[in-house]
Amino acid sequence: MELEYFRFYERPIKAIELMKLYNDAGWWEERKEQDIEEMLKREISIGVWKDGTLIGFARAVSDGKFRAYIEDVVIHKAYQKSGIGKNLVSKLLDELSHIDVISLFCEEHLIPFYKKNNFKYSKSQFVLHRK
Repeated sequence: MELEYFRFYERPIKAIELMKLYNDAGWWEERKEQDIEEMLKREISIGVWKDGTLIGFARAVSDGKFRAYIEDVVIHKAYQKSGIGKNLVSKLLDELSHIDVISLFCEEHLIPFYKKNNFKYSKSQFVLHRK
């Protein structure tokens, strides 16, 4: 399988492409194309393409020095469990290698996946949301 991994500044991701990927995953149907375009301009992101189609995406929010937070790691259902996600996260971590602390939130069943990229579960911190 011929895959191409590119950072956003190497090959920009179109909002409509990402919306299709989110839709495949059952994510973020409330997000609008214009808002996704704005998000993509501000984030550190990596895309994976196969035959010109976006099949994977990951992004990070960061202050550029001390902290980064990985968000929206998504692989098209047809390509999950093939190592693409692990490679995608690894490439995103390469982009963030100058950052002191890199964090993420995930569902419990995804902890083994993130452990493959050396993330560790922390019992000492709690996630709080405000909405």
